[in-house]
Amino acid sequence: MKRILALALLSFAISACDSTPADNSNANKPANTPAATTPAPVTTPEATPAAKVDIKAGDKVKVTVNGAAVEATVVSIDEKAGKATVKIPGQKEDKIVAVSEIVKQ
Repeated sequence: MKRILALALLSFAISACDSTPADNSNANKPANTPAATTPAPVTTPEATPAAKVDIKAGDKVKVTVNGAAVEATVVSIDEKAGKATVKIPGQKEDKIVAVSEIVKQ
């Protein structure tokens, strides 16, 4: 009984490691297409914020920190990176957040 089980396991392991795929009649086979076809041009959007928020330094805003909305004051904005530095009352250091996380009051 152990030999049959060992033989079946060995057979399964060898078939799993077989590098040549079995002929599968249901497999999609590539059609002969001319090599001169060109793919459709891919346009990549530039790094622009989805919704333009008109905030500036000194604005009172709300930002999400640890899942909770907290009041803050905008210190500076980097529109190219889509980030803003805000000052949260009660915290010693300024926090850098994504512009998408900012809600103007």
